[in-house]
Amino acid sequence: MKPKHHVFVCMNQRPPGHPRGSCGGSGASGVFETMMGEMEKRDLFGQIQVTGTFCLGPCDQGPTMVVYPEGVWYKGVKPEDVTEIFEQHLLKDQPVERLRLM
Repeated sequence: MKPKHHVFVCMNQRPPGHPRGSCGGSGASGVFETMMGEMEKRDLFGQIQVTGTFCLGPCDQGPTMVVYPEGVWYKGVKPEDVTEIFEQHLLKDQPVERLRLM
């Protein structure tokens, strides 16, 4: 079964104090764990795929994620934002504008 959405969460970790920062150092593991928990709670395995990745690029704006097939990028995502991303974007196809990376 092809998933409706594939979410890539940057998990890249750089040393503390690195000038570019890192999503891992900004709490990406909590975002990833919360995404997986929401997917399990809603029984959406197969419909939504969540993958942890290495660097997606905009390190200073992390944690970042990108949702495909739309190619919508999010920045500064916190675990408490995950429910809104599920409700609005992944289930209703309406990106969460306040978190979009333009």
